[in-house]
Amino acid sequence: MNKSRRQVILGVVGVGALALAGAAGAKSAAAAKAKEKVVKLEAKKFVYTPNRIVLKKGQPVVLEITSVDFTHGFKIPDWNIRADLPPGQVTKVHLKPDTEGEFDFLCDNFCGDGHEGMSGKIVVEA
Repeated sequence: MNKSRRQVILGVVGVGALALAGAAGAKSAAAAKAKEKVVKLEAKKFVYTPNRIVLKKGQPVVLEITSVDFTHGFKIPDWNIRADLPPGQVTKVHLKPDTEGEFDFLCDNFCGDGHEGMSGKIVVEA
C-alpha cells in the first residue's frame, strides 16, 4: 500500500472515530437533561402557581416559568439565582438543590400593589 493511500485511510478512520465520540457525548448530554425533573410555574399579578414546590436533594431540576401578564422577576436569594420573566415566554431556570430545608422565591421586579406578596417556597427533602 502506498504512503498517500495509507494517509487517506487513516484520515477517514480518524474522522469516523471523532464523529462517534461526538455522538456519544451528545447522547450523554441528552441523557443528563432527560433526568432533570421539570417543574412548570406560572407568574401573574401577584402570585406564582404553584407557590410551593417540593424537590429531592441532589435531583437536577429545571423550572419552566411562564409570565402571563408582565415582566416579573424570579429570585431565590439563598441560592443566588435570578431571572427576568418576559410575558408570554418560557424562562428555564436550572438548579440542583444540595441542601435540605425551605427556601423562599419571590418576584423582585415591582409589578404593582400586591407585589410584596408574590412569593413561594421550595422545600428540599432527603
